[in-house]
Amino acid sequence: MANGLRRIAIPFGVLLVVGSAACSTPPVPREQMAVSRQAIDDAQSAGAARHAPVELAAARDKFEAAQRAANDEQNVQARMLAEQAEADAALAAARARSTQSKQAVAEVRESIRTLRDELDRRPVQ
Repeated sequence: MANGLRRIAIPFGVLLVVGSAACSTPPVPREQMAVSRQAIDDAQSAGAARHAPVELAAARDKFEAAQRAANDEQNVQARMLAEQAEADAALAAARARSTQSKQAVAEVRESIRTLRDELDRRPVQ
């Protein structure tokens, strides 16, 4: 009798473990959310609000959507949106830095042109 009960209990136990694992939800992507928030902060520090506002807004929007998804326990969706927010923020930071670099190069070129003009106006001794 105990042998028959064991034959039923073991498969039932395995099904219970497998079933509970299949029904469990993935954890809240806290680490990814923190990484995304930091990427947005970095983009802001890089001047993205001025030089890449569209990309920065996209990052913020996706981060807010990720927070809503996490609050609704849609953790897979939350992770995906947080990863997209991080990528958008990185793009915003890169565009901001690129624009600032181009502006710096233009300023240096203008300074060189001004110096050359001044040198050309000086009398030769």
